[in-house]
Amino acid sequence: LWLLLALVPAQARDAAPGPSPGAIEAVVQATIERYALPGIAVGVIVDGNIVYAKGHGETVAGSGDPVTPRTLFKIASNSKAMTGAVLARLVQQGKLRWDDPVVKHLPQFAMHDPWVTAHMTVSDLLVHNSGLPEGGGDLMLWPEPNLFGRDDIIRGLRHIKPAYGFRAGYAYDNLLYVVAGEVAAAAGGASYEELVRRELFEPLGLDGCRVGEFRSAGVASLAQPHARSDGRNVAVRRDGEIVPAIASAAAGGIRCTLDDMLAWAGNWLQPTDAQLQWLGPAQRAEMVAARTPMPISAQRRRWDNTHYYAYGYGFRLADVDGEWTVSHTGTLGGMYSMMMLLPDRKSGFVFMINGQGGAARTVLGTVLLKLFTAPERSLGVAGYADDLARPTAPTAAPRAALADIARRVPVAPGEMGQWLGTWRDPWFGDVRICAVPGGVEWRSLKSPRMHGRVSRLEGRHFVHWDDPAVDIDAWLDFSGSGTSRALHMAKHDPDGDFSSDYEDLSFRRVGGCD
Repeated sequence: LWLLLALVPAQARDAAPGPSPGAIEAVVQATIERYALPGIAVGVIVDGNIVYAKGHGETVAGSGDPVTPRTLFKIASNSKAMTGAVLARLVQQGKLRWDDPVVKHLPQFAMHDPWVTAHMTVSDLLVHNSGLPEGGGDLMLWPEPNLFGRDDIIRGLRHIKPAYGFRAGYAYDNLLYVVAGEVAAAAGGASYEELVRRELFEPLGLDGCRVGEFRSAGVASLAQPHARSDGRNVAVRRDGEIVPAIASAAAGGIRCTLDDMLAWAGNWLQPTDAQLQWLGPAQRAEMVAARTPMPISAQRRRWDNTHYYAYGYGFRLADVDGEWTVSHTGTLGGMYSMMMLLPDRKSGFVFMINGQGGAARTVLGTVLLKLFTAPERSLGVAGYADDLARPTAPTAAPRAALADIARRVPVAPGEMGQWLGTWRDPWFGDVRICAVPGGVEWRSLKSPRMHGRVSRLEGRHFVHWDDPAVDIDAWLDFSGSGTSRALHMAKHDPDGDFSSDYEDLSFRRVGGCD
């Protein structure tokens, strides 16, 4: 397969030399219009040269502050490849090996199974084959800010039950990238944030990127995330004067400008001699080697004729229309990003959106890629957007309607009886379900934004979060009696974001409300 992928792109390059700035502009404008995006920064590289780098829209809707190539965005999970590159640098320096056991560098590390603990390597941390459920433990990372530290995450991992066998499948996780950042810190003798600045930002000249705490006033242009409300874009989760360091930095906490992301992409597409000194061919090959096979969706097969899909060290690898691609996306509360590389062409693109842009990212990424690989077969923005909006399985049973949360009825403390009190999950910690004026409140000790009123809805207990930025509301299912009282939770929308991993929680009552 690798031989085929190496041979086919040369033929494809002859057929599709790469897009013009005008073609790129038309696609970007059509996407902005279709999805009413508040702001976006887009950059395209063709045969090693930047042919397009523009910002559109505003950093905050209605502010008049324009998005530019120097606007700072959250790149979310595009941070993962940067974490992988820091580790690759340390491997190159002889400070660790990819096949080192994690416990060699972090003796306190433990998974649910002691055998897995002993055998998990640094490489395993990066490739989503650990056995953790999809998004397992993400409630220790989001919503931000919270009080979970990296030590809490490492301690909590041993309590998260596996969903499949170690190295026996694929399920995307974030916590092990946090662990990977701590392995780097232990081997490199500095904090993760300091290592990223020292080993990545400084040698590659990514002077606009930020990791860890910084002052908003020190950034000339700072994009804020948005949500759609009543048909308009509304800024949410806005940064304060001090942007704090976050535990999830290694998994998704880096911010960069478009100019920086184009420099980062260029380093992979056409490295200079200095960049090859920074990271040599051996470790570059390690970064983009296939590690874990990934499922190929029907949509990906239909749109891209993909036969091969795998995860490397912070990168996704796939064939698209017979060409080899290296990519990743990022999603973080009203911010969406994508980096797509076509290494055999020395070409690719990057874009970052500061609005509710999941579908926009899928469509824009597909159309920009088709400008390289198969322009004559592209459906265009409207065509892919329409196709994405269609039901994917018309013959399947229709999805059950979600319970209407407007019909929920607040519970009184007297109705809750034995369910009032303090409840503890071994990795998420304590929550209090206690009487407050006007009802009963669910409140997390270590995730302060997670609090809401308990109600009854369709015969079940339900919690609606006071802060809409927490996202998905949850069902509360109580059982047992006496010392065996238990609480389990589930997403109101079963198809909601996997990072709201309520299903992995298992609470036991440990005390009262006093």
